[in-house]
This record gives sequence, C-alpha cells and structure tokens, in this order.
Amino acid sequence: MGTSALQGVGGAEATTRRPGHSPPAGPEALSAPRLDLEPIASHWAGRHVIPHALLGRMGLLRHIGCGHGAPRVRRDGRGTAHARGAGRSAAAAAVTCRRARGAAGAGDMDWKRSLRGRLAARRAPKKSEQELKDEEMELFTKYYMEWKGGKKSGNTSYTNIPRFYYRLPAEDEVLLQKLREESRAVFLQRKSRELLDNEELQNLWFLLDKHQTSPMIGEEAMINYENFLKVGEKAGPKCKQFFTAKIFAKLLHNDPYGRISIMQFFNYVMRKVWLHQTRIGLSLYDVAGQGYLRESDLENYILELIPTLPQLDGLEKSFYSFYVCTAVRKFFFFLDPLRTGKIKIQDILACSFLDDLLELRDEELSKESQETNWFSAPSALRVYGQYLNLDKDHNGMLSKEELSRYGTGTLTNIFLDRVFQECLTYDGEMDYKTYLDFVLALENRKEPAALQYIFKLLDIENKGYLNVFSLNYFFRCFGTIKQFRVEWTFGGHLLPPSAQSRASFMVRLCCSGPCLRYSGTNENPWTRTSFFSGRQG
Repeated sequence: MGTSALQGVGGAEATTRRPGHSPPAGPEALSAPRLDLEPIASHWAGRHVIPHALLGRMGLLRHIGCGHGAPRVRRDGRGTAHARGAGRSAAAAAVTCRRARGAAGAGDMDWKRSLRGRLAARRAPKKSEQELKDEEMELFTKYYMEWKGGKKSGNTSYTNIPRFYYRLPAEDEVLLQKLREESRAVFLQRKSRELLDNEELQNLWFLLDKHQTSPMIGEEAMINYENFLKVGEKAGPKCKQFFTAKIFAKLLHNDPYGRISIMQFFNYVMRKVWLHQTRIGLSLYDVAGQGYLRESDLENYILELIPTLPQLDGLEKSFYSFYVCTAVRKFFFFLDPLRTGKIKIQDILACSFLDDLLELRDEELSKESQETNWFSAPSALRVYGQYLNLDKDHNGMLSKEELSRYGTGTLTNIFLDRVFQECLTYDGEMDYKTYLDFVLALENRKEPAALQYIFKLLDIENKGYLNVFSLNYFFRCFGTIKQFRVEWTFGGHLLPPSAQSRASFMVRLCCSGPCLRYSGTNENPWTRTSFFSGRQG
C-alpha cells in the first residue's frame, strides 16, 4: 500500500507492476490514479497518520468519502478493483470529512499566522532606551511581588546554604530570651565538663613524673618526645589536645637531648585550663551572648567574686559598691579607648588586670604587692580616701577648686580648665568615676590610654595635632618666659606623642605650677634635659 501511495503522489504509475503483468488500457487506465489514491487517503486520514494540511496540499481530500457513504476501493492481486466498507453509515463519513477539512484549515491558518507574526516582528521598530527601562522595571516589579508573596521558586539550591545569622530576641520576647539564656547555660556547662578537674591534673602530674627522662638538668625533670606520647595515651581523652608535636616544639629550648621541662609543660596545661575556666565564668555574665561585657555585667562579676578573695575579707559591705566601681573603672579606661561601653572577653583574658585581681586569692600576699596592686583593699581605700579629702563641701562631687589640691597642689588653672571641658561633669562638678579616669591617667603616664587622655586635653582645637598656638596656650601660665622658641621637626606641627619623653615633658609642663623656671636656652626641649632648671615635686 505504501508503494502505491508514492506512485500515486508522483503521478508516474497508478498501479503496482508485477513481472509478466501489463497495466490495463483505455478508460480503465485513466481512472487508475483515483482508484489507487482514494483508499490510501481514506484509510490514513481516518487514523490521523497523514496531516490533514498535507492531504489538502496533495489534493487527496477529494478522495475521502465526502459523498455520504462512498465505498472504499481496493485492488486484489490481479489488479481488479473491489469495494470495501460499503456498509459504513453516511453519518460517519460526514464526520470524517468535516474533521479533515477543519484540521486542514486550522493547520493552514496556524502556519500563516506564525509566518505573519515573524514578518511583523522583523518590521517592528526598535524600542527606545526609556521603553527598555520601563520594561525592565515592570519585570522586576513582577518578580519581586511574586517573591514577596511567598511564591516558591523552582530552584531549591538555596536550601543547601548554611544559616549564618540568628536574630537576637527583642526585649518583649521574654520566652525567646529565657530559651536563649538556658541554651547558653547548658552549652557552657558542657564546655566546663570537658576541662580537667583537680583530680585529673594530679593524675597528669604523676604520669609526667613517672615517665621523666634522665639525666636531669639541676633539679628540673625532663621528658623526651617518646615518653611524652606515652603519657598522652595514658592520660585520657581530655588531655589529648595538649599532647601534640606543635606544643612539644613550642616548649623545646636548646636541650641537647631534645627534651622539654615537665614543670613548664604542666604550667602550660594549668594556664590553658585556667583561661578556659575564666572565659566560661565571664561568658555566664554575657547577657547579650555576643562575646563582650557591659559595665553592669562586669560589675556583677566582680561583686560575686569578692567573697572568694581572702585579701578582701576586711572590706565592709557598705564599701563594696565603691570597690566594684574602682575595679571596673580600670578595665574600661584601658580596654575601651573608644568609650563604647563594652569590652571583649578576649581582651579581658589577654591583659594582666584579671591576673592582678585573682592574685588577691593568695592569703600570704606581701604588703608591697598590695600597695602596687590597683585591686587590693589598701589601694582602693587610698583612692577613695583621697576623693573624700578633696570633697570639702561633702556633696559627693569635686569642683575645679577642690581638684586643684590634688597631689601636691601644683596643677595649673589652664590644665584644670581643660580637664573640666573635656571630661564628663555634672553642673560643672566631677563625680567619682570621672575622678578615677583622671587618677588612672596621671598614675600611668606611659600607657597608651593615658597618653591619649592627656593629649586630648592638650589639643584645644581638636585637630589631632599640637601646633604653636596650643603650646603657647599652656605656656602663658608662666610669668617669666623670655625668648622662648621651640624647634619644630614635623612641618610646623607636633604630631600625637609617640615617644614617652615627649609625653612626660608635656605632663610635667601642664601638671606643675609656676615653680618651673626657664633656663634661658633656645634649644629643642625634646633633646635637652636642662630646658627647665628646676621642678618641684
């Protein structure tokens, strides 16, 4: 049947040729193409195998039974045409005819419409820049509204991105705040259990002493790397972090046998355990859970630490608030130079202030150590006693006149004016916290925080450097200055003090009264120690 169809379409032959068989002649031969094409078109169009549009172009629709019950024709093996399907109803033939015609027309219309659309798109004028921007904004608005409305995207790769931000609960979310505090407390307790306790530290010391390697250096026991690893295997899982090649190499100091000191290693372990314990203890007071302590948090920590310090047993409870203020002020003066009101816990652990505070646990602390320790009871009582002695009107505040009697009473009026201009005051008077900053700056003049404090007082124009006008402003307090000249080495400006000699000179200049006498020399004061011939105090 397929061969006959191709022959019919090509129009060359209408019948199937076989060897020894010749095609019929006369009128029968002229009607042969119709007899060959009609069954093909009728058969395949009913099964929608050949597209109706193609049948229409081939001229085959006229062969489909459009005559209401026209029989299909086939040929037998001898080339004789026979009727087939004569019993099909007229209604079925009509439906088939209408279906073929409709599909063919629709196919033609779709093809024409598509072609016209492409031609119109080519002829359409190009959009202007403003129209492109408007279209872009329209698309952006559309997709943004879909995203805002919660429409899920087909791409779910975002679910694999780990969450790195957790919003802190607001003040009114009490339940979330309690949940956060409890979860942090559980986490810190678990971390605390991972640390070595006293019994495990004693067991570690016994193992180290048992595996020491001879010969000893004096009275100091040593251990080599092989025994070092053996002790690590026997000490338990908690000690595994300390028995590494990195720590062994860090503690190795020119030993001819490649050993380390057992005492140095044990002190290293003790220091690490103490740092972790202290950090956990400080983190319990970190209300925000962000790794820093506010002033109120540190006050609570020190207040609860007082009963554990034997050197503070003699303090009265009425003095606890003043002691806590005195102790906390040193932390914030040196560790919070930008005055943000909070200190990182890492900075507290890195400085020596916490060591000085916990040194008060020693019951046999010498008097010299107590006098030099800012956190000791004698030191706190001394500072607070000076404040009370200066407060002549007993209002709990210090005026400029009262502060002028600080120390030996040699503070100049110009310097005092700058102190009350730059420091926080209440109705022109200084409270205890501001007084503590003043005392810490003058008693620790070599520290960067103290130099910054004093330099801010000298920089009257807030320019970040000292010029001739600023220095002359402070030199006017001396009544007998003759032929004064300062040699400038920084383009006419004295930059912020980076050397201790410059800071010491300016502090002596501002904190000393008219007792300073000018020697008459015109040399650079930074290089001549005889710039002033005498100084009191």
